[in-house]
Order: sequence, then C-alpha cells, then structure tokens
Amino acid sequence: MKNILITGGAGFIGSHTAVELIGAGYGVIVVDNLSNADTTCLEGVEKITGQKIPFYKADCCEKEDMRKIFGENRIDGAIHFAAFKAVGESVDRPLMYYRNNLLSFITLLEVMIENGGGGVVFSSSATVYGQPDKLPATEDTPRKPATSPYGNTKQICEDILLDAVKAHPSLKGMILRYFNPIGAHPSALIGELPRGVPNNLVPFITQTAAGLREELRIFGNDYPTPDGTALRDYIDIVDLATAHVSAFERMTGHNPDGSCEVFNIGTGRPLSVMELVERFMAINRVPLKYKIAGRREGDVEAVWADTSLANRVLGWKACRSVEETLANAWAWEKKLRRLK
Repeated sequence: MKNILITGGAGFIGSHTAVELIGAGYGVIVVDNLSNADTTCLEGVEKITGQKIPFYKADCCEKEDMRKIFGENRIDGAIHFAAFKAVGESVDRPLMYYRNNLLSFITLLEVMIENGGGGVVFSSSATVYGQPDKLPATEDTPRKPATSPYGNTKQICEDILLDAVKAHPSLKGMILRYFNPIGAHPSALIGELPRGVPNNLVPFITQTAAGLREELRIFGNDYPTPDGTALRDYIDIVDLATAHVSAFERMTGHNPDGSCEVFNIGTGRPLSVMELVERFMAINRVPLKYKIAGRREGDVEAVWADTSLANRVLGWKACRSVEETLANAWAWEKKLRRLK
C-alpha cells in the first residue's frame, strides 16, 4: 500500500481527498497546524472510512517537524494543500502569505528529496488565469499577472515545482488547477468549515440559510453576463477529491522525463452567482435574504474550465450535479447547527 502525506489535511479539500484516497486503497498521513481548521473533519474522515488517521499537528514551514514525520512513516507521495488562502488578508499581510505559502512548499520538497523523492501534487487554482482572453480556459491559457499576493503564491509555487522536478529526477510532479470547489460529503460527516465570516460563496449561503448571517451579499450585478452576476465553474468537492486519486495513478504508471503535468479540475459548465443562489433555494426549499452589493476588488467577470485534457489523460470527469452538491452542502450545515 502506498502512503500519501496530505499537508493541510484537516481542511475542506484535504479531508475529502483523504476519504477518496483511503477508498482507493492508499494509506493517508495528515499534517496540519490547525491555524485555519480543527479536528472536526478528521474525525468525520475516520467515521466514514472506519480507519484511524495518523495526524501530526505541525507547521510545514518547520523542517525538523517535517523530517520527523518522514522519519516515522514511509511516504510515497504528497499533496500540498497547506496554505493561507484569503485574498483580502493577503493584500493586507503579504509578507505573512509569502513566507507561509512559499516556505511550506519548499520545505516539503526539500524533505521529500532527502527521503528519496516521490510523487507530489500541488493544489493550484484557476486564479492563475485571471480574466482569460478566451473561454473556456485550457491548460495552455496564458497565466495573467496575479491580482493578490495569495494568487501570486500559487503562480510561484507552480514554478517552484516545475523547476524542482526538472532538477531532481526522484520527484514526480503534477499541478491541479481547481476552479470553485463546493458542497460536502454525502454522509454530512465532513464539509466546509470556515473560521469566522466565510470568504467563499456556498458556506455564506448555508450560514445565511441557517440564520448565522443576516443576509447574503452578491457582489456585482452589472457584469456583461446573462444575468449580470459573475460566471464561475462550480465543482463538487467529492469530484475534486477523486481527481487526486487519478493524479497518483497517473504518476505511478507514467514517468515523463523531467516534466510536471498540469490539469484543469472543473466541470466545464459556467454557472452565475445568481443561478447558484436560486438553485440552492429551489432544491432545499429554503428562502434566502440577499442584497446586491458593489463589485468586489479582484473578482473576474467569468472563468470556467476546458477539462478535456484531464478527461482524456487522467481518465477523470466531474459527474455530480449542482443540485446534488447544494443539497449535500445544506445537509452538512444543518448537521453542524443541529437543525431539522
């Protein structure tokens, strides 16, 4: 059995990915400093899988902490989720973001090389495309200058991995550019659990529906889109998680010379913010109080993925409907808040 280290594995994407890897026969080890998470979702992973997850509360920037983890476990590969991720905060505190997001990844790669290498998946983002000149975005769509330090760390870490794989034959690399992950596990045992006021749309929707927030704000209704609200590519979190299983299967059976492959992970179907809100209310039969606010700085008007490369090469495809995804998100929120 191959063992995969998941950095930031207590978080939203990390916990769902742990479930899918375990289901596919991989061993999972989680490291997280719990700066933006707690152990709730890890407990959920253990209930879903019936397995105890080796967990280290540690900072990926600390090399000795990482060496200890590698020294105590056989690690065949890693997925790097550990990063600060709030766009607005990154503008206010850029040095904190550059230090944490870059050093944590560099440290992971250095310790992996010290321990014989392996496959590494970097959790990147569609933010690297900015507002593409042509849609949908393919993997060859030019990266635009980042609009925030957070977005810039994604671009820099992509470059770090590309260079590291080229220089160190013991490393295999893959970059997955996520579009907009939403939803929760169908069991309602794990889901998105933001600290404080959510930065992402769907947890703000579910918290508003649950009465935690007075109203939902929709940022901008004057975009050149069919209903004036921004268009995004919303992907179910479980579909996103399964892409990581496909990534490791690809790296195990394929070894391109000094290359690091890049894949878009989305649905390829654009949906507007207003459409998403209306579908949430319809599928869950829950009214939402919302108001239109001004455009938010840094938001692009429209972006969605061309996923044909991932479909063809990874043998992966998003398959869950947005209705199923929004029902799962609401089930998770209700379970958290003990609502009927």
